[in-house]
Amino acid sequence: MPIISLNVNGMNEQPGFELNLAMIKKFMAAIIYGDTLMYLANKTRPYETIKGAVDELAGKWLNRLETAFMEGKAQATGTMKQLSRALAEDFAALPQKAEHKIKVGIVGEIYIKYAGLGNNNLEQFLQKQNCEYMLPGLLNFIMYCADTYLTDYKLYGGKFFKYGISKMAMFYLKRLEKIMLSALSTPPFKPPASYEETKALAKGVIGYGNNMGEGWLLTAEMLELAKNGYNNIICAQPFGCLPNHIAGRGMLNKIKGIAENANILPIDYDSSASKVNQENRIKLMLATAE
Repeated sequence: MPIISLNVNGMNEQPGFELNLAMIKKFMAAIIYGDTLMYLANKTRPYETIKGAVDELAGKWLNRLETAFMEGKAQATGTMKQLSRALAEDFAALPQKAEHKIKVGIVGEIYIKYAGLGNNNLEQFLQKQNCEYMLPGLLNFIMYCADTYLTDYKLYGGKFFKYGISKMAMFYLKRLEKIMLSALSTPPFKPPASYEETKALAKGVIGYGNNMGEGWLLTAEMLELAKNGYNNIICAQPFGCLPNHIAGRGMLNKIKGIAENANILPIDYDSSASKVNQENRIKLMLATAE
């Protein structure tokens, strides 16, 4: 099975497809829809009155979005605004019950955070523990990657052409972010912080030059989650991932000095790690949760 690397550095060339501007536009539209759908599902699933209603609605929307992509319409700006708004309105119309749930934020290394294969199905486990959990969207990480070259150029210099490309990329990404945040402002939902708002939280806490791996974004996302009531935070990291340990585990004292109610649990995920031990540590965190 071939492994395809999506990068703009010309590494790992392969005959599968060419990463051109048209494909990048579709790729980014898919991220906007995916982040919107993930946020809405995570906000409504713990409070659904009919079990499975959220997943059923999410499945319907996945089919609708797939059709829009197949027809070549999904990536158009007007269509993105229309579909994102309709998506939020459909989830807002779902009957919800008023219950107290323990709120848990999930941050960490980009693969381990999202992939059930990498984190031993962490999301499903939290569902069984009667929690409302939240993951920051993938768009934040894409914007962080584009922003990283702007920071490096200011700190160390570099090629002005790449600086210009990164500047244009950030302008484009902020336009897409605006579409998503507008849709997520549909009552009763409250949109997450923008990338720039999240970035501002890290100022004076960790340097923006700390951008290896998830870098300062990991610290900023923990602060953003705590600010929005997700005080119980799981920092999922691969065993031995130094950048993650520095910006994650290494920043815990500073984060707790700012967000006093933060209850942060770093967990190493590795093939040799005990799943039972990981889940028991999470249960202990939840037992002391507010």
